[in-house]
Amino acid sequence: MLVTTTPTLDGLRVIEYKGLVTGEAIVGANIVRDIFAGIRDIVGGRSAAYEKELEQARNIAMEEMVQKAASMGANAVIGIDLDYETVGGGGMLMVSISGTAVVVDQ
Repeated sequence: MLVTTTPTLDGLRVIEYKGLVTGEAIVGANIVRDIFAGIRDIVGGRSAAYEKELEQARNIAMEEMVQKAASMGANAVIGIDLDYETVGGGGMLMVSISGTAVVVDQ
């Protein structure tokens, strides 16, 4: 499945628009990891634990969106938009992704 943030795919022509597809993922944060992440933030380091959680949530949301597009008969998703939010008082991270499922000639 071709996936892009751009509204078109170079060299390919959209022959059918299937519609909007979305994917969401919410991951919880671990209290021990939160404490260590806070300490690392104070000294200016990067929080590998949070980065891993963020990557996992993004991958889940992307896979959900791609599966929905495939079930509609699409072979690409264009115009993708990713959003990140905290929910539940900051205890959880939500990643949402949306795009347009299309069929392109290959």
